[in-house]
Amino acid sequence: MNLYEYTASELHEKLVNKEVSATEIAKDTMDRINATEEKVGSFVTITEELAMENAKLVDEKIANGEEISKLAGIPIAVKDNICTNGIKTTCSSKMLMNFVPQYSATVYERVLKSGMTVVGKVNMDEFAMGSSCENSAVKVTRNPRNIDYVPGGSSGGSASSVAAGQATLSLGSDTGGSIRQPAAFTGVIGLKPTYGSVSRYGLVAFASSLDQIGPMGRSVTDVANLYTAICGADKLDATTSKREYPDFATLLNSDVKGLRIGLPKEFFGEGVDAQIKESVMTAIKELEKKGAVLVNVSLPSTDYALSAYYILSSAEASSNLARFDGVKYGFRAENYDGLNDMYEKTRSEGFGDEVKRRIMLGSFVLSSGFYDAHYNKAKLLQQKISAEYAEAFKVCDVLATPTTPTTAFKIGDKVSDPMKMYAGDICTVTINIAGLPALSIPCGNVNGLPVGLQLIGAKFSEQTLLNTAFAYEKIMGTVSAVANL
Repeated sequence: MNLYEYTASELHEKLVNKEVSATEIAKDTMDRINATEEKVGSFVTITEELAMENAKLVDEKIANGEEISKLAGIPIAVKDNICTNGIKTTCSSKMLMNFVPQYSATVYERVLKSGMTVVGKVNMDEFAMGSSCENSAVKVTRNPRNIDYVPGGSSGGSASSVAAGQATLSLGSDTGGSIRQPAAFTGVIGLKPTYGSVSRYGLVAFASSLDQIGPMGRSVTDVANLYTAICGADKLDATTSKREYPDFATLLNSDVKGLRIGLPKEFFGEGVDAQIKESVMTAIKELEKKGAVLVNVSLPSTDYALSAYYILSSAEASSNLARFDGVKYGFRAENYDGLNDMYEKTRSEGFGDEVKRRIMLGSFVLSSGFYDAHYNKAKLLQQKISAEYAEAFKVCDVLATPTTPTTAFKIGDKVSDPMKMYAGDICTVTINIAGLPALSIPCGNVNGLPVGLQLIGAKFSEQTLLNTAFAYEKIMGTVSAVANL
């Protein structure tokens, strides 16, 4: 078994027992990247020199008899919208293709503090806008489970790098499902934390009230360990919650006896593939056999969630992306006549079609005469969706749904049909609208492609989600395997 196939907890055990060195792990992972990157296309920037430096520091600590963290020496890939001091952060956009930040995101600082081996920055849909990783100015990333299919998005590179064994863990960001959907498509585990539990400082903003950074991995324990490392209040992000967080991995418990699992009927209705529903229900029934109690619930506003999400997220995007004008940093058009012409040509040439589409939609719903008709109604619906979830959690501990209505689709199938692409987010967007945590874990295959089981919790109930996923992982007796490339 190659080192890149082991989970982070298995590698940690080998490190502390001196069966392997961090340098050997890093070298093995870099070899795997070099062997598979041409097929998969996960990376925007590969940081081999940094990886070896990180690994060397861990080996020195071990040699000196110092204690190392559970994540020290573990290879990690970082989504390319997370700022990394001295390393390009492009957001997979022509607008930022040569941007090198002079500071690091808080989560990246915490990753370095834990001693992880950073192997590179990974591809994404431009400015995190997309569901397939095809909206990138850099390249199209492919699904390691079948390279003719998309890995999902926007955190497609984060998911594909883990599924391909190019990294043991990764960081993604989730605005409307961008961690969970690619996790489902590629057969790995992805956690979208409660809004405010992980600092967004240094994350290039798409929709500030919806964005959340989270971990991706191939075992629940690994995801729990990475979440423990990155969560917590941050004085640089006023939206982070000032609360104590436990060591989530240490508290993992597979006992689900008496756990009330809610089944929202709207997530099992029209639009969700019958085979997906069957796979998800089979997984839920396995938890029921272990003592979980199934409860039928309803979230009636789900039918309107997509409309609300695209209004709210696009409105915030139009504001957040106004800073990219060619004046202070980033791309600037070469030929222009005056300031206004420079703005227009810079943004026309620098942004891709999907980004421009959402900026225009956002500008429209915020414009005079349309604010009340669209944006204000979406904000009212946001409150209603949050209230419906709160009612559901009065009678259940966790909700279980499909992560996606279909399995991964072929590259090119939906890229020219935005409405068809947007419809794929129906199972994930309400969680961001309500600021809740949710996790996707593999629960089977349909036609050779992975299916994801989504677990949704009340705010700051990550331990319950992780425990439920851990119980399912124990029932199945295996963790997510590396794709055979």
